Amino acid sequence: MEKNGLLRIAIATNDLLQVNANFAAARQLVIYEVGLQRGEFVDSVQFRGTAAGKGNGGKGPGGGMGCSMGDPSGGASAEHMTARIEAVRGCAILFSKGLSDLHAVTVKNMGVYPVKMENSRDITEVVEYVQRMLERPPLWMRRALGVEAPAEYAETC
Repeated sequence: MEKNGLLRIAIATNDLLQVNANFAAARQLVIYEVGLQRGEFVDSVQFRGTAAGKGNGGKGPGGGMGCSMGDPSGGASAEHMTARIEAVRGCAILFSKGLSDLHAVTVKNMGVYPVKMENSRDITEVVEYVQRMLERPPLWMRRALGVEAPAEYAETC
């Protein structure tokens, strides 16, 4: 997660410019390493199909109009989601427009903190946001970085 003071983040995107995709349906994930002074593009992972694709007209996992409430991936195959989950391995944070509860727990158990964005944001804006948070990281980010809380945060009994 932390390498030379850098935090590795994954961003679900369809256009390589914004956080604008649901994790299960993103065309790609972009990986950045972010530090206090810089944010650097590392990699882009492309995905062939999307969760709603696969020839069923985007009408659900069975191709019909039936209920898919029991399918947390929105119709994505297990293989499809495994590739996405493996792509975020080694990252500290995953930013996306949407993420099922099951996949949020899965990536969290891998040590990746999932962040659901309410609105689309430019990737540069997200990188700058992470940089600002690194100046005084919240508890979850300190855990991701593997650092102890500064003395002023310490609880007194």
